[in-house]
Amino acid sequence: MPETGADEFGAPWEYTLYIPNDLRAVTVSRRTLRLILAMHGLIRLVDTAELLATELVSNAVRHTKGPAALRVRWSAGVLRIGAWDTDPGSPGSPESPELPGEPASFAEAEEGRGLALVRACADLWGWQPLAGDGNRGKYVWCDLVVV
Repeated sequence: MPETGADEFGAPWEYTLYIPNDLRAVTVSRRTLRLILAMHGLIRLVDTAELLATELVSNAVRHTKGPAALRVRWSAGVLRIGAWDTDPGSPGSPESPELPGEPASFAEAEEGRGLALVRACADLWGWQPLAGDGNRGKYVWCDLVVV
């Protein structure tokens, strides 16, 4: 199947996988994402998308106490990967900074590199706190643009 633009893949689509607060959910999310992208002919995005989803879901599961969700959406040549969790706070923290200051500390750090990897690999990323309709938490997302 060709991998050019959204028009060749039909209408936009979106999947949401609700996951428990369990580290095994990271593997389930990664494998589910691989299947979704393969079904839609976006196999060339799989490696980068899996890395991004792994970082987002891992953060949601490791740093919060409640359930989480992986959301994958395709529209107009943009693949958006996002993770929802129950903590409305910023995805960065003093113990796990968003972006380490020096490249040497980044290379040697055992934790705290996830959002730096997301920033480096995604075309765009961000987060927003969620409140309303009984939902609390945050949504952290990133985009991969297919040109």
